Amino acid sequence: MRCGSALEAGSGVWKAGDSVDVINAISGGNVTLNISESLPENVQGITWFCTYELKIADWDVRRLKYFENRFKGRVRLDSRSGALYMSKVQKEDANIYIMRVLKETMSEQQWKIRLQVFDPVPKPDIKIEKTEKVEDDCYLKLSCVIPEESVSYTWYGDKGPFPKEFQSDVLETTLKSQDYSRCYTCQVSNPVSSENDTVCFSPPCTLVRSFAVEWIASWLVMMVPTTLGLLFT
Repeated sequence: MRCGSALEAGSGVWKAGDSVDVINAISGGNVTLNISESLPENVQGITWFCTYELKIADWDVRRLKYFENRFKGRVRLDSRSGALYMSKVQKEDANIYIMRVLKETMSEQQWKIRLQVFDPVPKPDIKIEKTEKVEDDCYLKLSCVIPEESVSYTWYGDKGPFPKEFQSDVLETTLKSQDYSRCYTCQVSNPVSSENDTVCFSPPCTLVRSFAVEWIASWLVMMVPTTLGLLFT
């Protein structure tokens, strides 16, 4: 049984404007659905739903129950924190999840989490669209080719990322004659993964390979966590 389509407007389950935490997961991996605050004291019960139509797990002081559906065997409920651990995440798991808590006063409180599931991004390929010698300089037009469209692009030069206005699937720039060589890296990212490709040129418009490729790859590895955080916040 699948969850209802809670992401559709007018479903009566989730509406634009509701407070919903967002958690990202990679398909085939594991994810923890939890809230950003502590549970109330002396909780008497915890229930997790995928939308309000599909109950996943239910705990009270007497027992813990997992329901017969596609989540059984892939989830584990931590009664102390309220977290729901999910393994072997599937693209179909992307939805709104609700954690409902029964307090000691017998009143209820609930939290909503939107789970987004992404495939790992494939490795891009930089295509040289155009090279043109302009006096002593070289005009370059490079495109970053990737079959996946829902990604963010970041272009890097030898000294770091280009300004925001350059960040698309196409880079147009000029290699100056005084530059010994210059490398250009395209990094494609989604909220859970990133990949990159690099090309290098020397004046006037010569495609070369150099040790700079390995050097750029090494500092990109260090920058990826920071870059992903900036891109998707």
